[in-house]
Amino acid sequence: MTPIRHNASAGSDNDTVLDAVRDCVLAVGVRRTTLTDVARRAGVSRMTLYRRWPDVRSLVGDLMTREWIAVATGAMPEHRADMTARELLTRGLVDAVRDFVAHPLFRKILDVDPELLLPYVLDRRGASQEALLELLADALREGHDDGSVRRAPVERQARSVLLIVQSFTLSLRTMTDEDDPELSAEAFLGELRGILERTLTP
Repeated sequence: MTPIRHNASAGSDNDTVLDAVRDCVLAVGVRRTTLTDVARRAGVSRMTLYRRWPDVRSLVGDLMTREWIAVATGAMPEHRADMTARELLTRGLVDAVRDFVAHPLFRKILDVDPELLLPYVLDRRGASQEALLELLADALREGHDDGSVRRAPVERQARSVLLIVQSFTLSLRTMTDEDDPELSAEAFLGELRGILERTLTP
């Protein structure tokens, strides 16, 4: 949910650095991670990092972009002849929320550095949100074409769906009570599935 910078797609060298950032953040959180720590784990010099990223937060921004997009795209099921576009999209979105709330980096940031996410909830859209909106718009168009999704202006519809899914992703744990089966995470994911089905069905 952060802006993509030009270096976020620079290839395997960047992946090595971002893997190192991930390991550092999982170990000590963002505020205690330093560029020195990252450079040591990645096996590069600090100057190499400074030439690409000005500070740890910009590194973490690119890491979040990579990780969040991977979670979302990985949750989307392959096309199946026996499922409509709406059914595929609904299943993929519910699975994506489940995967996000279980993701170690997402959990660590929520626990230790939640302020990193606030700008993309309150202020502006980030690169992973823009990428998710593109995925949603494509899936919704397929649903319009096969008649399984209610027709509406696709950009508005995509943003509305993302608002729903984003709220479940960020706030699910504040509403769950795992001692009560009716208030478990899975029960709420069932509610999410119903909400999506009702809002998307023609």
